[in-house]
Amino acid sequence: MTRELGAADLDLKGIIRPGDRVFWGQAAAEPLTLSAAIVAQRAELGPLEIFLGLGYAGTLRPEHADHLRFIGYGALGDHQALAKAGLLQILPCHYSQLSRLLRRRELRCDVACLHLSPPNADGECSLGAGNDYMLEAARQARVVIAEINDQAPWTYGSQALADLRIDYLVRTSRLLPEVTVPPPGEIEQRIGRHAASFVEDGAVLQTGIGSIPDAVLAALAGHHELGAHTGLMGDGMLALIEAGVITNARKPIDAGITISGLLAGSSRLYRCAHENAALHLCPSWYTHDAGVLARFDNLVAINSALEVDLTGQVNAEVGNGIYLGAVGGQLDFVRAANAGERGCSIIALPSTAKDGAISRIVARNAGITTTPRSDADLVVTEWGAARLRGRTIPQRVRAMIAIADPAFREQLERDAHRLVRMSA
Repeated sequence: MTRELGAADLDLKGIIRPGDRVFWGQAAAEPLTLSAAIVAQRAELGPLEIFLGLGYAGTLRPEHADHLRFIGYGALGDHQALAKAGLLQILPCHYSQLSRLLRRRELRCDVACLHLSPPNADGECSLGAGNDYMLEAARQARVVIAEINDQAPWTYGSQALADLRIDYLVRTSRLLPEVTVPPPGEIEQRIGRHAASFVEDGAVLQTGIGSIPDAVLAALAGHHELGAHTGLMGDGMLALIEAGVITNARKPIDAGITISGLLAGSSRLYRCAHENAALHLCPSWYTHDAGVLARFDNLVAINSALEVDLTGQVNAEVGNGIYLGAVGGQLDFVRAANAGERGCSIIALPSTAKDGAISRIVARNAGITTTPRSDADLVVTEWGAARLRGRTIPQRVRAMIAIADPAFREQLERDAHRLVRMSA
């Protein structure tokens, strides 16, 4: 039987126990009243372990480690601050594996905090702005707490199942976290144009959010009948939907429907998602599933990296000795895109960091390989595109040096000599 709690005097003592591992929704699906209460009451509730995904609400800060421990599949959004402080334990796994790990109880969840929309006319709530691994977490949890927020959109594909047990619920009215992406600058626009040249009409897109993904999407404004099947959707993709560029008309499955797992953008994005039958939010076991992605023969996966080495190895996790990214869904989509007859994988990144002081095209990466060179296809910077698939190591080295910043090409050529000799 579900017990209703008051939001104003929310007391979680006796519901959450010391030593519990707590999951809550990520990105715009974070239940802000519940997460804030856990942080505020951490001394009485703790010690606790919090499992983290994308964070955009600024809920957690390093000083909260006095009673909280943090574990996550990446250092994403606001949670980079925890990683920089050495407080975030990383679970290195593909995003597609998270539901399976929970289902097999190889990843423990004691308390699941859900963020739900109000019920529709049929009495069904939805998971609002995000459908990922939280339903699986809730199925395994000892306690399920739901925050029903009257400002959360009701979204197709994320209806909370009728058999889901909810032990406690809190009714709230809170704005969802908004994600503001800086407008693409000249470098991002150049990257976007290079990447867009490899996208055919009718292609199915996977991309994230940020200045570079938005620049690529903006450069696709002249394309026709694109589709979308992605893990994360922001305002850049919404713009193409509203312009009639993304129609999903040619998709062999989910025709006419944009598929995503999470929303992360402006309030306009959340309003457009509300009761929109042309947008479905689906769990990670569907958005990232190899069998589902294999249905697309023209999937274009657009991802980024912290650095790429001269042979095509991608590091999307560690920069300057600090964990800043994630394994995430990159390799799930890279391999699916490469498997399609007309698909391609694009790793898009600026050629330098720290105002041009550091090259992001490197002879050897930082010891972390998110996507191995055997899966490399296209790498794009503002200087052009390097096509690596089907090329030898010496050919790859030449192609990668050509898209590095000119200031670093001579040094990269010197560093490459030994690498090329080893492959001879």
